Amino acid sequence: MTTIFHVATTGSDTSPGHADSPLRTINQAAARARPGDTVIVHDGIYREWVKPQFGGSSDIRRITYQAAAGEHVIITGSEHINSWEHEHGTVWKAVIPNAFFGTFNPFAEELNGDWIVYAAEDSPKKHLGDVYLNGKSFYEVLSHTEVSNPTRRTTVVDDWTATTTTINDPAQTCYVWYAEVDEDATTIWANFHNANPNTELVEINVRRSVFYPTEHHLDYITVRGFELSQSASPWTPPTADQPGLIGPNWAKGWVIEDNIIHDAKCSAISIGKEKTTGHNFATDRRDKPGYQYQLESVFSARQIGWDREHVGSHLIRRNTIYDCGQNGIVGHLGCVFSTIEDNHIYNIALKREFYGYEIGGIKLHAAIDVIIRHNRIHDTSLGIWLDWQTQGTRLSRNVLYNNSRDLFVEVSHGPYLVEHNIFGSSASLEIFSQGGAFVNNLVLGSVLLEPVVERPTPYHVPHSTQVAGYAAILGGDDRHIGNLFLGSSPAKPYGADASHGHGTSGFGLAGYNGHPAHLADYLAMVNDPTRGDHERFAGAKQPVYVRDNTYAAGAEPYELEANPIVLKGPASAAIIEADGHVYLTSDLPPEFDVAQVETVSGHDLLKVRFVDADFEERDGSTATFLIDVNGVQKEHGSSYPPGPIAPLTSGLNRTRIW
Repeated sequence: MTTIFHVATTGSDTSPGHADSPLRTINQAAARARPGDTVIVHDGIYREWVKPQFGGSSDIRRITYQAAAGEHVIITGSEHINSWEHEHGTVWKAVIPNAFFGTFNPFAEELNGDWIVYAAEDSPKKHLGDVYLNGKSFYEVLSHTEVSNPTRRTTVVDDWTATTTTINDPAQTCYVWYAEVDEDATTIWANFHNANPNTELVEINVRRSVFYPTEHHLDYITVRGFELSQSASPWTPPTADQPGLIGPNWAKGWVIEDNIIHDAKCSAISIGKEKTTGHNFATDRRDKPGYQYQLESVFSARQIGWDREHVGSHLIRRNTIYDCGQNGIVGHLGCVFSTIEDNHIYNIALKREFYGYEIGGIKLHAAIDVIIRHNRIHDTSLGIWLDWQTQGTRLSRNVLYNNSRDLFVEVSHGPYLVEHNIFGSSASLEIFSQGGAFVNNLVLGSVLLEPVVERPTPYHVPHSTQVAGYAAILGGDDRHIGNLFLGSSPAKPYGADASHGHGTSGFGLAGYNGHPAHLADYLAMVNDPTRGDHERFAGAKQPVYVRDNTYAAGAEPYELEANPIVLKGPASAAIIEADGHVYLTSDLPPEFDVAQVETVSGHDLLKVRFVDADFEERDGSTATFLIDVNGVQKEHGSSYPPGPIAPLTSGLNRTRIW
């Protein structure tokens, strides 16, 4: 027998939880709910960290938490503060007893960990606290003086690439706070400008998470229809515990759907690593590089049950995620076999309050057999970053634009598949990996290629977390078929191209020049009987399999490509937002209509070399790529225009893509 528990702001935690006698807190319902039960939460603001006590027992006997139909339910990690004292000018202060925060005070917790970047080792650290005025977050400054005289900033220098980046909202940079924490109290000074903080809605971060269990293996939980906001979630590198505003905390089979999620200090949704497999050891111990600890975490995870039966297989869909400092969705190891689809992700890491190497709209390590499908990702520092063990991963029908960089695939062996996507930013693709297949994509910006031989990474038995070996990333062993490349602006020195300097960047696929076009040519090159087993592979570029791509507006084909089509006439395309929708506007010359490409499946793609694996669906069947970016079904064996839009033609077009 299943039970429905009701929660309302008018309820009592001593009530039975019926519709006419609801509970007051979601946590009280969480203490009572068992497999198959549903918790329905009614209109209002709930200031609590929901910590599920039990999980479901199967996919059909879940515990479901959902907002009541047609009602607006906010669960938030912040508290309303209306005890501000006017100090001088536009500066106010609040003195808050430390007991108010309990065992976790975000204003005392430093924002620190592996791969976060500060100007110098002894630089003052930022904190997990935050102040919000009518929902808008402030910037932390490092002194009381800076609160009185805030500096309006329009740009920030990226310490990694030495490039100058524009801040999204310069006016916001003048709304600042500073805190001091002593033995008894936390004092916060904030510059509210023309606002009175005691009559406006002013909130501060109090809780680390909003919906996140403290125990592992609470499986099969659904969270649906809420607004989830304002958490003091910490920095989430792949070598540490990765708590987010919401997440399963090392479990299986969660569904997170139809929510509005915003203002996580660092990461919004976490489907990532847990603490026992390593927690910021590179920063704390300083005895080995982070790369080594990350490698060790893979083997540590196997020892505690990192496999399909116990972890992953989450479904994250139809959420709107925005205004987060580090990631919209993050995960390492715990993200395996998951599906991320139909989400709208924007304004991620554009506040530029802090910086590090683990930032993105979606940032996953070990995304084994993860499907990332039909998401809209824009206005982020990096749209999708797939790092380590991108194997069996599939990116389908995503729309990315106005990001600093769209897609970065780093130190992975494949096979991974990128098909029917639109990459609309000036830096579209960064491929620091091997074994990828790119089919029927539209690429409007630069393509950056780079080998990474100094960081050998694991690969796996197909469709499994079992480690099969590890190897350096030599570059190449990629497949590109039926893509449309439209170069339109100068390439930018993003990512490791700026720090290492031995990659190749440009429009189109000319960066593969020098690679052989056939496996037989590669084998003939490395099987020189006069060279030893180790020496014969040194410096040998892996083959690439490139055919039937179309290039225009300065994009150039790979020198040995089979049947490239270079459009001679003027060609252009752009992504615009209008009337609540997203459109691709294009103007292509008449010869575009001749550039037809037959549909492709996994049968048409040579298996990847190191992993010795084919391009397959998660169930092991042959992969098929027959649905365009708008959901149009293609007919197998028929021909269509290059790129992700099946009915695209020459001339002026305006095609809705979201």
